[in-house]
Amino acid sequence: MNSKEVRRKGMPASIPYIIGNELAERFSYYGMKTILTVFMTKYLMDSTGNLDVMSEGESKFWYHMFVSANYFFPILGALLSDILWGKYKTIISLSIIYCLGHLALSLDETRLGLSFGLTMIAIGSGGIKPCVSANVGDQFTEENKDLLPKIFNYFYLSVNMGAFVSTIFTPILLRKFGPSIAFGVPGALMLLATVIFWLGRSKYAVIPPVGWKKYKEEILSKEGMNAMGGLVVIYLFIAVFWSLYEQTGSSWVIQAMNPHMIKSFDLFGYYQFEILPDQVQALNPIFVLILVPLFDLVVYPFLGRFFKLTSLRKITIGMFICASSFAIVAFMETSLYAGKDISILWQCFAYLILTISEVMIYGTGLEFSYTQAPNNMKSLIMGFFLLSVSLGSLFTALINWFIQNPDKTSKLAGPAYFWFFSGLMLITAIVFIFVALKYKERSYVRKAVA
Repeated sequence: MNSKEVRRKGMPASIPYIIGNELAERFSYYGMKTILTVFMTKYLMDSTGNLDVMSEGESKFWYHMFVSANYFFPILGALLSDILWGKYKTIISLSIIYCLGHLALSLDETRLGLSFGLTMIAIGSGGIKPCVSANVGDQFTEENKDLLPKIFNYFYLSVNMGAFVSTIFTPILLRKFGPSIAFGVPGALMLLATVIFWLGRSKYAVIPPVGWKKYKEEILSKEGMNAMGGLVVIYLFIAVFWSLYEQTGSSWVIQAMNPHMIKSFDLFGYYQFEILPDQVQALNPIFVLILVPLFDLVVYPFLGRFFKLTSLRKITIGMFICASSFAIVAFMETSLYAGKDISILWQCFAYLILTISEVMIYGTGLEFSYTQAPNNMKSLIMGFFLLSVSLGSLFTALINWFIQNPDKTSKLAGPAYFWFFSGLMLITAIVFIFVALKYKERSYVRKAVA
């Protein structure tokens, strides 16, 4: 589709570059993140080249601290974007740092390389997050704002398409070629993502930075404070969801590594295949690709016949569903802890339930955050939305730190660990009902420029 056709249909010409960039960037991020727990527990070396792997508890702490840092830096990226550089310069500059992080992981398989690489990736990936998602919304005006839900869904689908391909592909690279290649390929995709974004530089609708003085006035205004105050409370509740969701890359992978988990299957009696423990995560993006259009076209319209399905109601329902996914995993862990064999297909079912909650919370939360944020605060609000991921992962990391015994075993072992998080999510969902009822929704969308 050429740019004239795009404009005639109301679709900004910049969108293909934004979607292409996001597709490649998400491949790089999820490819690296998918193999991280297995790398830390199976491949990590010391400076002499000998294995120096982490315990399960230690790897979960490192993993969730990285995720927490990755979703802390969006605040700094938002401030750089809104006050000094604007979204385009911020995205390009931090993408280069992002690439350097992948390079470090590829070249150094010790804790030093791991620390430096994850720090650079956290700064780069985290810093561009609020700018990229807010940049999507900036391409639209009052005249075509009706396309916003569709485009945010396309954006969300591109995230999951990149995640799906990399989650299937990268674990195979790790087993066949080792960490250097397995981390190097995602790095190459991040470089491609940067180039794609640069190629669209003349197509973007640019919102210039406002400077510190005006920015401070916007934040401290009655409108800004009201928007921030209401949204921050909501984000604190959403943080609990993320404390559960991000464990698909840590505790769920470790559960799938259990020798009593049946991972090999015969296909029609002729072909045997095995699901690798870190490959199970690929189910999440597959389910998202199926569920996003299904919910938009079928589920939401159906539910809308019975009650008004607002964004906050979607998020509330998603929280209850999330609690049930961890209940399934807890039942699985009960069997595994007793030494009984159990099929990994049960974890696949838990992924389906968790992904339903993700669609209702994350996809909805992106659009909700953009429309509820005053125009000069959109990157900052997106940063606070992503900070909820950081807080959730930090909470999980600290829980895993405090429950470790001196011998690296856990005080909250087996199914009790998963029941704790399931119960926490259930209580959070119940309380959130009352918070959602008190929130007054607004709508801020950029006006058309003549």
